[in-house]
Amino acid sequence: MSSGTERRKKNPITDTSFLIFAGLAFVAASLCLMKGWDVFCRGWDFSIGLFLDIMPRIIAAFILAGFIEAMVPKGFITKWMGEKSGLRGIVIAEVAGILTPGGPMISFPLIAALYKLGADFGPLVCYVTAWELIGIQRMVVWEMPFMGVKFVTFRFVVSLVLPIIAGLMARRLVGYVGQGLEARGR
Repeated sequence: MSSGTERRKKNPITDTSFLIFAGLAFVAASLCLMKGWDVFCRGWDFSIGLFLDIMPRIIAAFILAGFIEAMVPKGFITKWMGEKSGLRGIVIAEVAGILTPGGPMISFPLIAALYKLGADFGPLVCYVTAWELIGIQRMVVWEMPFMGVKFVTFRFVVSLVLPIIAGLMARRLVGYVGQGLEARGR
């Protein structure tokens, strides 16, 4: 493994988010058990069903993100979405976020791969904001049938500037945080 692709292994026992979710799961399981064995078993059945439903998508998303990380040269992402990509990188991220289909199980592994390949915080924040706010799939599948084309078109046009603003703000804030850390000698 080259130095550019080395990964820092996390121990799930010391990972804060794992510990929080494991603690919440233990509390929820305990509360269900206090209501009775049948409630606990029903909760366990729901949990296994959800796991079996979601896990194939998560596995596919991680495989996709891994292959993207292996295929796409780091210099390519650094050039188009890196720290020096300017407004161009933010606009590219917005278009990518708008066009990315699927839920967080798909988009967040892709975001992690882009981050590892050298994408800057500004484009990444823009990508997430565009994906959440104005994703084409969501508009076509959910919004147009309920709200109509006129409303969705208006909302889309009005919302186009928001991911760009979020990306520019993130880039600026990261600059301030970085300068503050450098001034403290970190």
